[in-house]
Amino acid sequence: MTQHVTQNGVDIDELIRLDKQHYLHPTSSIQQHQKNGPTLIIKEGKGIYLTDVNGKRFIDGMASLWNVNIGHGRKEMGEAAMAQMEKLAYSSSFANLSHEPVIRLAQKIASLTPGDLNVSFFTSGGSESNDTAFKLVRHYWKLKNQPERKKIIGMDLGFHGITIGATSATGITQFHDVSTSNAPDFLHAKPFLTNCERGDTTDPDYPRSFRGIIEREGPETVAAVILETVQGAGGVNIPPDGYLQAVRQLCDEFGIMMIMDEIICGFGRTGKWFGVDNWNVVPDLMTVAKGITSGYIQLGAVVMREYIRDELAERSEGTLFHGFTYSGHPTACAIALKNIEIVENEQLMENAKNMERELAKGFAYLEEKQMIAANGRSLGLLGGFDLLADRESAKGFEPSLNVAPKVIEECYRRGLIVRPITYGGKNSIVMAPPLIITKEEIGKMIDIFSDAIDAVETSLGY
Repeated sequence: MTQHVTQNGVDIDELIRLDKQHYLHPTSSIQQHQKNGPTLIIKEGKGIYLTDVNGKRFIDGMASLWNVNIGHGRKEMGEAAMAQMEKLAYSSSFANLSHEPVIRLAQKIASLTPGDLNVSFFTSGGSESNDTAFKLVRHYWKLKNQPERKKIIGMDLGFHGITIGATSATGITQFHDVSTSNAPDFLHAKPFLTNCERGDTTDPDYPRSFRGIIEREGPETVAAVILETVQGAGGVNIPPDGYLQAVRQLCDEFGIMMIMDEIICGFGRTGKWFGVDNWNVVPDLMTVAKGITSGYIQLGAVVMREYIRDELAERSEGTLFHGFTYSGHPTACAIALKNIEIVENEQLMENAKNMERELAKGFAYLEEKQMIAANGRSLGLLGGFDLLADRESAKGFEPSLNVAPKVIEECYRRGLIVRPITYGGKNSIVMAPPLIITKEEIGKMIDIFSDAIDAVETSLGY
């Protein structure tokens, strides 16, 4: 068999064979992998670009997994890691042990978060953060002599992770299908029913709203609601003005905690430090990960209001039996501090807001030029658009046509990595490029989208 060798002597055929033989990929088609091998084998990243082992360069239009906010290949991140590893690579935070990086990071986060969200519990990632939030709110209500408050209400098309609790809170059924049994006491509301959350019982969707579910289940049984500030994996669904405020008021009315999942939106992605800052809402708990380190190392956190910590301290005796080996990992905390410093010093939030306008112009261009592009939307550098068979009637494509995946395949061929969303028969293209992206690079993305959609439209007979 002919071997394909890169310039630095790597046998690509061997890598493909070993990948197929030994690596079960996350959130991937196992059948497709066993048939075709890995889609790409990435060799290096620099700025907004990734290069594969064949030497082909791609615009990383997803910041990998919505997370490489400061871009790839930042030397100062490696230097921060090395300096901390040489001093103290790892130390446990159990039994109230501590170290300077975790203290400094907790204080820095408190200086950035809205309101009195001033207390952090650290994890290794988003799923752990959401599971931690669920456990803490249930523990809180138990300590308050309301142990029946166990139910967590999420949203349809919300995504909160893949541990059992986080999967159960997720409102995308495909993730439920993997498990033979999901956790009890999780329910799901229909998104963005602002009028219902304000009390409009005449709406036919009222029973599916947060308010309708709370009234049906009994507020005395509900511990918290959880929602992403902007739904990411569900299709970049941006809440209408007034919605988050209505949910906040609803939670206050019934004494229910509001958990905001900021795992994608946090640390500059929306042009603000946190997505909720766009609507001036202060949740009771906020879960973060991804952009906290720009993916340079694993880290997450639950940031809670002071009253929660104070109640736990006053009412609980002995040990809080919840914690991860890598909670408050010193090297991860040092990298997070350096990451936040870069976001601040390079004014990346301001750039995200400016590039939001460029994305909007690009989406308008696509909708004018292409026949199937519609509903462009963005908040900061979190954006997406839909693919419709007929825009006037908002008719979608038959799922069997795989329109969004075909567009993505054409984008790959042209050097752009973005993501298709096909849940519930949707065909959407979503993107979240690094916050360092320029106007010219946004233009390159739009040109690739246009060419890719042209190719798919031609194949569909438009």
